[in-house]
Amino acid sequence: MKSYKNLYPKIYYYKNLELAFKKAKRNKSFMPYVVKFEENLENELKQLQKELKSQTYKPRKLKRFIIRDPKTRTIHASSFRDRIIYHALCNIIEPIFDKTFIHDSYASRLNKGIHRAVERFDKFKRKVSKNGRLVSNFYNKNNIIGYVLKADIKHYFDTVDHKILLNIIKRKIKDKKIILLIQKILNNFDTKIKGSGMPLGNLTSQFFANVYLNELDYFIKHKLKAKYYIR
Repeated sequence: MKSYKNLYPKIYYYKNLELAFKKAKRNKSFMPYVVKFEENLENELKQLQKELKSQTYKPRKLKRFIIRDPKTRTIHASSFRDRIIYHALCNIIEPIFDKTFIHDSYASRLNKGIHRAVERFDKFKRKVSKNGRLVSNFYNKNNIIGYVLKADIKHYFDTVDHKILLNIIKRKIKDKKIILLIQKILNNFDTKIKGSGMPLGNLTSQFFANVYLNELDYFIKHKLKAKYYIR
């Protein structure tokens, strides 16, 4: 397995921070906190660069609020400067992990997403059901060949084990400074059980969720040999 060292300087490289800023402000350009940050952009980015380089960076307290879509969810929003850091981190390490993900992992990935997942499901559905062929000699005439198992992990983000997640990341990232930065991000979330949980709504949480569940994907695809599996 290929591993990567000395990546940390790439995170605080000024051009990377500029790119991270552009990603963080996408669809939020007119928000007051973005406008204020951009008014003094060079100095703000240089301050972040300084904090990262000296390893004095510390994420700010998350802002908690409730949404209903219609399911009730507790979202923890990061400050804008922290979101820039998260993008800067993901810019460097996400491509390393993304190429190891299975093809049929669709959540929070470039050129994937829910619409392509539905298209893939439709392709699997047609193949398994032989284009909707009816089951013969059944109790009614509306049953087609095949079945679907839909599953969810209860309170997934609340139960992610930090130690397991970090051990997975360490297999590829052999840079202690990056690991320490990730630990700061994880520990910034106040959870009921110490050493577990990630906040809903954070870029890093979405990425770490995929890294964590990639273990499950490989188990289902390669150990259980499930052919028609989408996550």
